[in-house]
Amino acid sequence: MSSYKKDRAFSDYVHQQLALPLIYKALGWQEVRLRKDYAQYIDMMDGIDYVFRKGNEIMSVQERFREAQYKDYSDFTIRYRRDDNKFKERQESEYYKMKAHYFTYGIIDCAKSKVNTAKGFIKYAIIDLKKVYDKIDSKAIFISDNKKHKCEIVNNKRIECPVKYNVDGSSSFFPIDISFLMKLWGNEMIVAQKGFCD
Repeated sequence: MSSYKKDRAFSDYVHQQLALPLIYKALGWQEVRLRKDYAQYIDMMDGIDYVFRKGNEIMSVQERFREAQYKDYSDFTIRYRRDDNKFKERQESEYYKMKAHYFTYGIIDCAKSKVNTAKGFIKYAIIDLKKVYDKIDSKAIFISDNKKHKCEIVNNKRIECPVKYNVDGSSSFFPIDISFLMKLWGNEMIVAQKGFCD
């Protein structure tokens, strides 16, 4: 099985077996079943993995899940650029195209290879992406190619996020520390969370 297929199988399993019953059900979010071709289109073009409904409200979500070895990390990452891609239109990554309302990030309680034994999440958070992008637009969160490894709070009111590069040079990304979002803006950015501020 290819690396992509393994990652997809892992994410699909965590979504179905853990996220739906343990996160979304508690919020009263019900998954909307989409046509397969449309689901693939919005995933590729808009960075949307799933769509949910609560009453008359529609929520689009991008998900990212990690295995237990990442439990000491408190940041989620957004893919930034693919400058070496020969197709100019593919050089801008998910940061430029993401239209999902929310980003669900979770760290499960076991290794990826044993995902079928997972009982829950060590940590999870649902982040309001519109509010994150508003903070980026206002420069309250700013991306800096500063060669650092972690986010930093600057002047007690802004978050500096370093640009990180994949070792193979295929793309770059930047981390946003969830605990910093909570420290500076409380629950304004976070719909629900466990383990980031307990």
